[in-house]
Amino acid sequence: MTALLFKSIKQAKRLIIAVIGFTVLLIGIAMIILPGPAMVVIPIGLAILATEYVWARRLLGRVKSSTSSVKGWVSKQ
Repeated sequence: MTALLFKSIKQAKRLIIAVIGFTVLLIGIAMIILPGPAMVVIPIGLAILATEYVWARRLLGRVKSSTSSVKGWVSKQ
């Protein structure tokens, strides 16, 4: 009984994280077209999703490396 309850709580937590993460990510993608800080919101959404999904963790790593390379390029200018 307690194992079933623990599993249900874990699944509910994962669902809530997924809904919040995808919502923030979609808002960030919409901000690419609409006015807003898309380059800040998209990594936040990926960071939320990265707590549960490996693919989001990998994509977040790529975003971080591209951000640091762009930062280096801008500082040289």
